[in-house]
Amino acid sequence: MALLRTKEIRSMDDKARSEKLKELRNELLHERGVAAMGGAPHSPGKIRAIRRSIARMLTIMREEEIAKVRAPAPKVKSKPEGGA
Repeated sequence: MALLRTKEIRSMDDKARSEKLKELRNELLHERGVAAMGGAPHSPGKIRAIRRSIARMLTIMREEEIAKVRAPAPKVKSKPEGGA
């Protein structure tokens, strides 16, 4: 499991992101199971790194979802009323 950088996450398409998210959640489930059984983790900070990667991915997905909703509307110039 490599640490995911924001640049890498933003370059992925939606399908790749959801697949990677599913993969990270499965890996987290596995690591938590190993820890619960009393097994020594290969890397003590791995669970924390996975959780951070999941949070980073969810944050970027949410940011892009909000950006789609808040897309700027085209500006319409109003005609001056009255005269002179």
